[in-house]
Amino acid sequence: MHGDVTTGGDEVTAAPGGLLDLLKVAAVVLDGVGHIALWSPEIEQLLGYSAHEALGQRADLLLVSPENRPRGRELFGQVRSGARWAGVFPLRHRDGTERAVEFRTMRLLDSEGQPHLLGLATDATTVRGVERDLALSHSLVNQTPVGIAVFDNDLRWVGVNPALERMNGVPESAVIGHRVGEMLPDLDVQAIEDRMRHVLETGKPLLDQQTIGRTAADAEDRAYSESYHRIEDTNGRVLGLAMAVLDVTERQQAAAEVAQARRRLAVIADAGVRIGTTLDLQQTARELTDVTVPRVADLAAVDVLESVVAHGTITPVTGDAPAEFRALAVAAGYPTDAIHAADPVGELATYGSSRIITQCVRNARPVLVERVDGQIMRRIARDARAAQTLHEAGVHSYLALPLMARGKVLGTLSLYRTVNERPFDEQDRVLASELAARAAICIDNARLYGRERTTALTLQRSLLPSAPVQREGLDIAARYRPALSEVGGDWYDVLALGPARTGFVVGDVMGKGVQAAAIMGQLSTAARALARLDLPPAELLRHLDDIAGSLGDAIATCVYAVCDLGRGTCALSSAGHLPPVLATADGSARLVDVPGGVPLGVGGVDFATVELEFAPGSLLALYTDGLVENRSEPIDTGLATLTRLLQTPDPCLEKTSDALLNALRPEPDDDVALLLVRARA
Repeated sequence: MHGDVTTGGDEVTAAPGGLLDLLKVAAVVLDGVGHIALWSPEIEQLLGYSAHEALGQRADLLLVSPENRPRGRELFGQVRSGARWAGVFPLRHRDGTERAVEFRTMRLLDSEGQPHLLGLATDATTVRGVERDLALSHSLVNQTPVGIAVFDNDLRWVGVNPALERMNGVPESAVIGHRVGEMLPDLDVQAIEDRMRHVLETGKPLLDQQTIGRTAADAEDRAYSESYHRIEDTNGRVLGLAMAVLDVTERQQAAAEVAQARRRLAVIADAGVRIGTTLDLQQTARELTDVTVPRVADLAAVDVLESVVAHGTITPVTGDAPAEFRALAVAAGYPTDAIHAADPVGELATYGSSRIITQCVRNARPVLVERVDGQIMRRIARDARAAQTLHEAGVHSYLALPLMARGKVLGTLSLYRTVNERPFDEQDRVLASELAARAAICIDNARLYGRERTTALTLQRSLLPSAPVQREGLDIAARYRPALSEVGGDWYDVLALGPARTGFVVGDVMGKGVQAAAIMGQLSTAARALARLDLPPAELLRHLDDIAGSLGDAIATCVYAVCDLGRGTCALSSAGHLPPVLATADGSARLVDVPGGVPLGVGGVDFATVELEFAPGSLLALYTDGLVENRSEPIDTGLATLTRLLQTPDPCLEKTSDALLNALRPEPDDDVALLLVRARA
């Protein structure tokens, strides 16, 4: 019968399942001459002989092979004389095989003083396995960098390994018998002991539990990962608790840095998509502030040098000279009065040489102010009232970055932190500099584009007639509307050819910008000169084609019409241009089928002429493709709409021109030239 034996309150059990049961320790007793006197059940299991078969037999003859008997008898004599012996000796199993048996032997004396030999035996292979397991366990516990602690059921330390001694800063001898809070009060003791009780009660492990605190080994808080396991014997009796501890401070810091790096990359990627969607200075500035707020700063402002906005040029700030800025954008990540302390968008502001924003553009270097005090605030804000507003809003850190493109400073990006308690640091400076650099290129592109567009538009308008020549017997109205983006090479002209005869030209040079405007100017001048020769339309286009071919890669479409009021006719030739529209006094309108030819500059193809009746009340509309072409619709839709609108034109051609532009192209994405000619009744 098995039972538990207890001593006082220690509850030491003798129930099966302990280490002795694992080893299956057997006992055998030999009398003074070597006969088996006692034979335990465990030795019976080990060697296979029953007590009936073994008792009274000579041990050496029954259990030892002949070749090992001399050594066995020698060891028996030594122990019989009082010596102890421990070691491994081969014994013969009942099945004829030999088993290596681990022995501990000693002499016993009975009441008469007669010697007996007691042998405690177990299977040597089992012993070696247990020894290896113990050695491995000891090695792992003592050499692992993981801190390991064992607690009893009262949550008191039973043991710690060297790694945990180093983490705690307290030797094992000092913590044995104490609870965690008694030795390490700066840890979250309540949370730790709550977890320990939970594991002891439920038996369910708790893994990777996070604790922040400090031990005697550290002056600052560190992060720890703890795992808790309940310890039980083979019968399920709870012996205590094991806790494994890892110092994960560096790992958490590295993870935080990786997460921060990913956030920064996300901001940069977002900036690449959101900044520079247009070539508009103010829109680009707004996109920059939208990207930086609130992920980089709580408040952001973009100020560009006035010379960039007003003239498209860059005038550097040098010496002690003040700097003139134009505020282009300001944004806040939350409702705050601080936004009113920034320069109002669109207004001009002048800053002296001691101001930080001036210093930033003068030196072309970022200015990082980790902690803003009263003196610095006065160098940041535009005036004392703005400084007070920023102070009340909680501005505590400031970062000014130059907007630099192609080696020149265009303005500044100013960043403020208010609700974000962390001051700007070097990593913030690097990120914000990247954003500022990307935005600066976009702003500079917008500046260069704006300057080129202004130049092209000025050139374009200077080459067009300031007002169409008015001819007797004709009502004439003309419009030129540049594209919202790039200026092209569209043009129109009215040419006096003689009494009752007038020439009309509408053309479109392929391409954009100054080059297209310049080519347009050359073709327009050539057409005027050729018209003075009173050439037929097809011949005039042939000469223009030769001229276009001499201008390099110049390609243009063109339609030339000659109205002869004396004959009541209109002769037209086209070089790849869209068909004119002819509206008559009876309210009908149609596209004129003019043989299209090929664009000017292609060469090698003759041009044809068609002659139409141009009776009183007739209206002829010449135009470029910007009027009727829409990327979302077939061009036939625009042509049909134009034709329909000209069926009922306003008596005033000026109003008709405006109505056509407003209906077809209120915000053109391509240049539009429109020329309306009507024979008076």
